[in-house]
Amino acid sequence: MDNEPGLRTRLVQEGLARSPHGETSEALYLTSGFVYASAAEAAARFAGEAEGFTYSRLGNPTLRMFERRMAALEGAEAALATASGMAAVHATLMAQLAAGDRVVASRLLFGSSHYILHEILPRFGIEVTAVDGTDPAAWARALDRPARCVLLETPGNPTLEIVDIAEVARLARTAGARLIVDNVLATPILQRPLELGADLVVYSATKHIDGQGRCLGGVVLGERRFLERTLVPYLKHTGPALSPFNAWVLLKGLETLPLRIEVQNATAGRLAAFLEAHPGVERVFYPGLEGHPGHALARRQMKGGGTVLAFRTGGGRARAFAVLDRLRLIAISNNLGDAKSLATHPASTTHSRIPEAQRLAMGITEDLIRISVGLEEAEDLIADLDRALAS
Repeated sequence: MDNEPGLRTRLVQEGLARSPHGETSEALYLTSGFVYASAAEAAARFAGEAEGFTYSRLGNPTLRMFERRMAALEGAEAALATASGMAAVHATLMAQLAAGDRVVASRLLFGSSHYILHEILPRFGIEVTAVDGTDPAAWARALDRPARCVLLETPGNPTLEIVDIAEVARLARTAGARLIVDNVLATPILQRPLELGADLVVYSATKHIDGQGRCLGGVVLGERRFLERTLVPYLKHTGPALSPFNAWVLLKGLETLPLRIEVQNATAGRLAAFLEAHPGVERVFYPGLEGHPGHALARRQMKGGGTVLAFRTGGGRARAFAVLDRLRLIAISNNLGDAKSLATHPASTTHSRIPEAQRLAMGITEDLIRISVGLEEAEDLIADLDRALAS
């Protein structure tokens, strides 16, 4: 082909490696190990002198197809699959950090990422500085001295705050730090952090990449040299390997990713506008709304507002729980990125381990509800929310 294939073509064809049987769908290599024609061949593979696989913890044909397809989607030199999104975050940090290093991170992070930064890393003598991700001056102050890593989410979970990736990338370079962006809420369809200056991108493939709530998975993307020299040895010896079956499921999810995101993004925008005008809602958090503090920035670095929104009901936890319990179409679940619309109460679920004062500083109040918008008709979702919000 003379021209670069389009996005939807790459998500169906990239990395495809058919076996001699000529299967239409990607082959599932559900095997833990591999055999060799001779002892010398085994030795050569382990020495890196011959092509081929040795053990599925270290590599597998189905995983390789998934990694190549993800790299093509993200515009990255390489990708490495992991057992979950949190395995990706943890390995990316721990593979390059040592005692005495410093990490700078946005204050608003997923609950488990917050735990890694503020509970695990300090045990190993690693300093962590948390900043208001929406404040460029706070980033500048935090990065006016050396750091090893910078970690941020944008949009942030669950209040959808927007961080200026390009500006933080610039500041990170001056501090000698690698910028890691958790891009799970935007997806690679709506935001490309590497093009904005990020060094590494991490995903929970469990979310939109699978897209149907079937299995766990994660992926790290970035420069091939860093992944091969730093991250591969760490993953190889610590073992957060993605199952070949899960990799196969994720491959099939990638085929429909842009189609799903297009619909979910459009529906989320309609729901956000409906909720913003509803008398039973105090505030809506959605970067696609003009009233969102990060709206202008989101328009510069994203292709849409995303598939997730949040809103405050007023009346504290009791009111939020009452609204959740009256939902009939939207299910209560802490997952997101599913084909089915899901709602959760972050203060008592995804961010419940974070101390209350820190939660409030992040904007995670007791009346906050997060909605992951699925593939249902927008009118049906609006009717469900309207009924649930009725006094």
